[in-house]
Amino acid sequence: MNVNIQTVHFDADDKLIEYVNRKLEKLNTFHDRIIKVDVYLKLDNVVHTIKDKIAEIRVHVPKSNFFVKSTTKSFESSFDEAFDSLVTQIKRKKEKQAA
Repeated sequence: MNVNIQTVHFDADDKLIEYVNRKLEKLNTFHDRIIKVDVYLKLDNVVHTIKDKIAEIRVHVPKSNFFVKSTTKSFESSFDEAFDSLVTQIKRKKEKQAA
């Protein structure tokens, strides 16, 4: 599994990158043929003082792609929400294939 983490409008600290990588390792338990994972961490409303944290995750598997996006006030919670949604999508897809 190839993991690509990109940050937009800021530089992520090692703790955040490590957190994202640790969570992504769990994806292999839900799908065993993941080719590539793209994670985009973005700051929104850069002009204003209120900055929303956006996490986008794109997962490439043979014959399909999954994409989720979440926005909250912290990168960890944005990533967690997106990750949970992604796991739900992957499980639903596997159930359809099994049926």
